[in-house]
Amino acid sequence: MFESAELGHVIDKETFKREVPKLRAALLDAQYDMLEKKEFPVVVLISGVDGSGKGETINLLYSWMDPRHISTLAFSAPSDEERSRPYMWRYWRALPPQGKIGIFAGSWYSQPIADSIVGTMTNADMDERLDDINRFEVMLVNEGALVLKLWFHLSKDGQKQRLKALEKNPRTAWRVTKDSYERLKTYDKLQQVAGHVLRVTNTAHAPWIIVEGTNDEYRSLTVGRIVLDALQRRLQQQGRQHVPVAPPILHAIDQKNVLTELDLGKHLLKRDYERELAKYQGRFFELMRDPRFLEKRSLVVVFEGSDAAGKGGAIRRMVSAIDARQYQIIPIAAPTSEERVQPYLWRFWRHLPRTGRVAIFDRSWYGRVLVERVEGFCTEADWLRAYAEINDFEHQLADAGVVVVKFWLQISADEQLRRFEERQAMDFKRFKITDEDWRNREKWDDYVTAVCDMVDRTSTGLAPWTLVEANDKNFARVKVLQTVCESVEQALKRNHNKK
Repeated sequence: MFESAELGHVIDKETFKREVPKLRAALLDAQYDMLEKKEFPVVVLISGVDGSGKGETINLLYSWMDPRHISTLAFSAPSDEERSRPYMWRYWRALPPQGKIGIFAGSWYSQPIADSIVGTMTNADMDERLDDINRFEVMLVNEGALVLKLWFHLSKDGQKQRLKALEKNPRTAWRVTKDSYERLKTYDKLQQVAGHVLRVTNTAHAPWIIVEGTNDEYRSLTVGRIVLDALQRRLQQQGRQHVPVAPPILHAIDQKNVLTELDLGKHLLKRDYERELAKYQGRFFELMRDPRFLEKRSLVVVFEGSDAAGKGGAIRRMVSAIDARQYQIIPIAAPTSEERVQPYLWRFWRHLPRTGRVAIFDRSWYGRVLVERVEGFCTEADWLRAYAEINDFEHQLADAGVVVVKFWLQISADEQLRRFEERQAMDFKRFKITDEDWRNREKWDDYVTAVCDMVDRTSTGLAPWTLVEANDKNFARVKVLQTVCESVEQALKRNHNKK
């Protein structure tokens, strides 16, 4: 879930100095409007890795806004009194009143994460606690609160560099302690636990926003704009009670995202392609005959991508390696009248494979957060809620032994235009191009935003997204097959290690 927070986002100091005065003025206006109306409180959770700028960001919000109407609550290990009360008791007491902002430096997430890392909390206990937290946050929102949850992220190398830089500066050296370096040793475990926590608690009522903490200027401007936009949106809902307002999905200030950073120039020569394709087709064939797969596993492969990105061709190369009786290809279009009267995920549950089988979805449940979101076929609340529901759905699949592999095939706008024109010119390809495909090109940027958001919110340890550079069909087909093989092999290896 941290892909977009490891791209090296940077804002130069001149841009920062130019933008800050406007941002500060707008934040103060929004804060005083909120204070005057006193219709809702704001709860801001600040969490993340050490050295990622959590303290600096809190201080900055105090300097940019009126500090008289902001309170910061820091929570460490519970006291004896707090232990004698329900877990959420001390947080109940610290909630801000309407019209005020409460910043939680350490929150109801801190203790479960810490306990899980050191092994004093089981996975079952963790999930039970997270269920409690989800219900608590729903309650806060239904009571009118605006809940903003920010996770500050650094890569492992970035955290090391950040701690060293803080140590060298006499003004910040005090922030780095022996405990900081001790926690660095558990970085990988923290990412594993935090990824699970963020996935399970990323709800429509209170979604997480992940902020890259490497560059001070980028981090500060990003957080300031998140807070401002959320406040303005909530203030515009005059007279609307108990309406969940999610923080907006912002374009990165430096225009970087997980799609722009793909190298679409990757390609394979024909002879290399034929050799690699045969290699991975043979490997896939053997994996599908492995007794460990046939007896304990099944495979679900999800194909999403730009129009004309080559999903069909990649699917054909994959399934040609195995027995047709072992797989099913499920093309997903608009829901039928029967499907519309059922819960959204119902039509996908129907096609899940049994043990030893493969289901390949040509488009999938992600239509809710892609085409339905962009085209306005569902409400904002619907597609915001879908992220958590989809993650839950895939978690259940993984728990049942299903290997879930998800692909987004990306091509450039110029390559898409070339393929569209080629399809129109060839009789046997005309069925592949429709008026809707041309209309979708006009919303290219909207789809890019939706895709990046989808990857950030649904690329999990159990079911990560694989982004495929698909300008060259040969390269894309081989990468797809290789990824499927490696995913199945890892799952079978986990089976073996459990014995």
